[in-house]
Formats: sequence, C-alpha cells, structure tokens
Amino acid sequence: MQYLLLIYENEAEGAARDAAAMSAMMSEYGAFTQSIVQSGNFKAGDALQKTSTATTVRVRGGKTLTTDGPFAETREQLGGYYLIEAKDLDEAIGIAERVPSAKTGSIEVRPIFVYG
Repeated sequence: MQYLLLIYENEAEGAARDAAAMSAMMSEYGAFTQSIVQSGNFKAGDALQKTSTATTVRVRGGKTLTTDGPFAETREQLGGYYLIEAKDLDEAIGIAERVPSAKTGSIEVRPIFVYG
C-alpha cells in the first residue's frame, strides 16, 4: 500500500537554523532517503519552496480566484513529502518516525486512495 508522508515544520524556526544545524539536518535527510531507497519503500519525494511562493486556487460561481500564499495560517507549514510503499499503517508510521523533521515538526501519514 502507498502512503504519503507530509512533512510539516515551522518555516521561521527552520530559517533561524545556523549553517551547521542546517548542514546536519540535510545530512540526516540524505541518510534517511538513502535508507528508504535501499529498503524499497521509496517511491518519490521532494522538498517544497517556502509558503510565500505558493498560490491557492479556488473556483467559485464559475470564476477562478487566486490568493498568494497558503490557504490557512498555521503554526507549521507543509515543507515536503515522501511517497512510500509500506505493507501497512504500522510500517508507514515506523518510517515516518525516522523522518528528520519528526523531531522538530510533525509528519502526517496518509494512505493513498487507489482508483479502480
């Protein structure tokens, strides 16, 4: 079964990290990503640009409305994701708890709905 691991962190706290802390975090992410590639759990994953680059789209009454930035003001922002393959939710949670940002933010684990 496939799961999406949505990585949430406070952007301001992340931006406040010094170069050494950022380098350490990126090393952790590299090791984590390599481990799930080697185990066969990795399907896809990417970091996202800052929320200030986002555009929210809504269609109301047949008209397209766009708003700069994310939809909602929250303490944590979506910063990236991994699409993984796991045998069940327990395995997906076990992988999610190893995502480096789980120590400073939160990881939402959501099963992928398969159409068909």
